[in-house]
Amino acid sequence: MIQARIVGTGSYAPKKVVTNHDLEKLIETSDEWIIERTGIKERRVAEKHEATSDLAYEASIKALKAAGLHASDLDLILVATLTPDVAMPNTACILQHKLNAKKAGALDINAACSGFIYGLSVASALIKAGTAENILLVGAEVLSRFVDWQDRTTCVLFGDGAGAAVLQRHAGKRGILSTHLHADGSLADLLHIEAGGSRLPSTHETVDGRMHYVKMRGNETFKVAVRALEDVVQEALEFNKIKPEEIDLLVPHQANLRIIQAMAKRLNMPMEKVVVTIQKYGNTSAASIPMALDEAVRDGRIKEHNMILLEAFGGGLTWASALIRW
Repeated sequence: MIQARIVGTGSYAPKKVVTNHDLEKLIETSDEWIIERTGIKERRVAEKHEATSDLAYEASIKALKAAGLHASDLDLILVATLTPDVAMPNTACILQHKLNAKKAGALDINAACSGFIYGLSVASALIKAGTAENILLVGAEVLSRFVDWQDRTTCVLFGDGAGAAVLQRHAGKRGILSTHLHADGSLADLLHIEAGGSRLPSTHETVDGRMHYVKMRGNETFKVAVRALEDVVQEALEFNKIKPEEIDLLVPHQANLRIIQAMAKRLNMPMEKVVVTIQKYGNTSAASIPMALDEAVRDGRIKEHNMILLEAFGGGLTWASALIRW
């Protein structure tokens, strides 16, 4: 049995920390309100000279070292991001050049917060098909450039960071057992960036109208997210014919602590079996799952042959799950 197995992980968070108390000086909010509603205490913000590819590079170097591989061994680089360095070329190509991965193809995936799991699905399929041996998958975001720091409903939520995983062809039972991808474009206006594309290119009017920032209808998004995540997690369990108690660790997208707790409750899973990093990084979109995964690998919570469940929900709307035998 050929599987795509994660053989190395890495992550990177910018050094600059923005706490809830820092935000109290910018907008009408409070540390208590943010923690109660989201679970977030602080987030990281990239310096002016740091772009998405720079964060992705740092995470990638760590993942390659953990995998015992060189960039020259890579057949493909996938970057999941909604905050690319530029519109063209894609961020994966920029990262490929930084790494000097000369034989690797390069592709961006934009599924917002679900991007890393979407990337797992693509990487797993290519490896199982025999068209790639080693794939670097990165989730990286510089969301601080796309949030309105005058909008207290969104600027408290997001942070910058990157996480990476190296997937390799493996003959055996360990690896990506399944991925489950979903989307509903009819709900796109719940979480979106209105301007900056071909529909509404950048103009003085779009800039003055603050249309290049993330907009979210929070309460409605929360309700849809909980239902969608419950369904897609159940789908992964049923597909693999396993019970919730067989899951060793849940690695969820870090959007809101209340959503994470709701999913753990529905799985009857103690929070000790859930990786939570939102308190120190906020929502880093496509980077949140690989950052949390790397932390759990490096602190020893993830062990060989563990069953790991991933789940995410994001703009699009998109949602996804994945089951991994480590």
